[in-house]
Amino acid sequence: MADRSTAAVDVADTSGEEPLTAKAGASTGDGKSRERDTAPQSTEETDRAGSSAAVSAPELHSGHKLAQRYRLEECLTRLDGFSSWRAVDEKLRRAVGVHLLPAEHPRARSVLAAARSAALLGDPRFVQVLDAVEEDEIVYVVHEWLPDATELTALLASGPLEAHDVYQLAQQISQAMAAAHREGLSHLRLNPGAVLRTSTGQWRVRGLAVNAALRGIDVDSPQRTDTEAIGALLYAALTQRWPYEDDAYGLSGLPKGMGLIAPDQVRAGVHRGLSELAMRALVNDGSTASRQESPCTTPDELVRAIAEMPRIRPPEPVFTAPPEYQRTSYQQGSYGRPAPHTAPTAPVVVPPPPLQTRTGKVLKWGVAALLIAALGLGSWQLADALMERDAPKQPETSQPADTTDEKPKIATHKITGAAEYAPDGSPQNADSVGNTYDGDSSTYWRSRSFVDGPRLAPYKQGVGIVYDLGAEKDVSAASIGLRYAGDRTTVELYAADSLSSGTPVGSMKKIGTATTQSTTAKIDAKEAVTTRYVVVWLTHVPQAPGDQYSGSGYKQAITDVKLRG
Repeated sequence: MADRSTAAVDVADTSGEEPLTAKAGASTGDGKSRERDTAPQSTEETDRAGSSAAVSAPELHSGHKLAQRYRLEECLTRLDGFSSWRAVDEKLRRAVGVHLLPAEHPRARSVLAAARSAALLGDPRFVQVLDAVEEDEIVYVVHEWLPDATELTALLASGPLEAHDVYQLAQQISQAMAAAHREGLSHLRLNPGAVLRTSTGQWRVRGLAVNAALRGIDVDSPQRTDTEAIGALLYAALTQRWPYEDDAYGLSGLPKGMGLIAPDQVRAGVHRGLSELAMRALVNDGSTASRQESPCTTPDELVRAIAEMPRIRPPEPVFTAPPEYQRTSYQQGSYGRPAPHTAPTAPVVVPPPPLQTRTGKVLKWGVAALLIAALGLGSWQLADALMERDAPKQPETSQPADTTDEKPKIATHKITGAAEYAPDGSPQNADSVGNTYDGDSSTYWRSRSFVDGPRLAPYKQGVGIVYDLGAEKDVSAASIGLRYAGDRTTVELYAADSLSSGTPVGSMKKIGTATTQSTTAKIDAKEAVTTRYVVVWLTHVPQAPGDQYSGSGYKQAITDVKLRG
């Protein structure tokens, strides 16, 4: 817990303080006012705006406990009347992040409302809000801490991203923000410090609604603001440059006076389709797409534009050639040093011809005796065989040969990672997918309990998990251990394109399917399918009684998954 991970906590950093949607005092393409930084710059501004600078951040220290549960460990930010901390949830024994501000802070109520709205979304593509409380004249917001995640800012420090990574970034962030806007939520501070990539390759957004509320940001066109911010993220990921003249987030801005130029004109080798996509999102700032496509002004429009693009495949793995074989001096016979000078040797005594010694004569007579015995034995066996041939043949009972073809054994593939597959954005139990391939049948991933069944549609098309085999492999069979037996469980197997795929199963390559009433489902495909990612998809589940985790209803749990090829 002592290690600090800036990628894991949603801190309100001060880098790149100028908003993505505009520079101070400018206006957007639709004439609306842009994002305003509410931190006052003078006493006069403070008096006029009623700023929160007069309300100091709570004077707390490391070791202080909130609600007798959250122990503050390290203060990461003090800004504009609030502070951000790394803390420990002593009840659940896990690290969390905490935002603190006084209850009399002018933005305390809006922060509470934003945090509670974000918590209700429950989308795993966002860093989740865990608690939002007003207590003892303090308002605090508790959120997830992701120690295995890395900020986009840190990723770009080493150079631009690969085209496949940028494609995944655009797809996942756009889909996440489209889902948020459908629920009436916006971000308004979507920048490289608010986007994280986990160790499994998934992109997650932190600070939804909360970051803007902490800073008092409000705009007239939230969808356009977030769409332009996604365009700026794509531009930075493709070029390692910030698409405005000022430097921000550790990135250099564009040259002064040149305006906004396309990414493929900034750096050679940029993917043309992704370059045009970034320009279509940034068209809100007055840029022009290279092919004059219509601009994308909402995340939904951006999602549709990405869907129309050809899919970008991950690069082929690069194998390093083994070093050239080096012959050693030992193999050359010199042992690594010159041969020493030797003195003349004594004359060699030539041995007598073979078998001329006394021992040789004994050996010669012994071999002759063995040959005579062998000839006699052979003659006897030949005569016996001739006699058997002339004798009348007795009927023999023949045993039928076993013509059963033994099926060749197929290898079980090692699963290197997994994530819940929820294309509708509503996961079941994303934190426990690892229980399905840990080798322990007592642990499992479970679905929620449904009122109707066994068929989950039309209310939900299915539930499932996508598995990563580490590399492309042939998959022709699967064995899935289930927790509940009953009416029937239908399991389908598909080849996916990535671990975080949002592609509907209807457009994936189907490997096979099985229906069972027991606690094991076995799938044998007609032919093997080569893929790295495999989706195990449940479309029918049995009725099961309630337990400590869920009530009675139609549900299922997966205990073990084995994929073979």
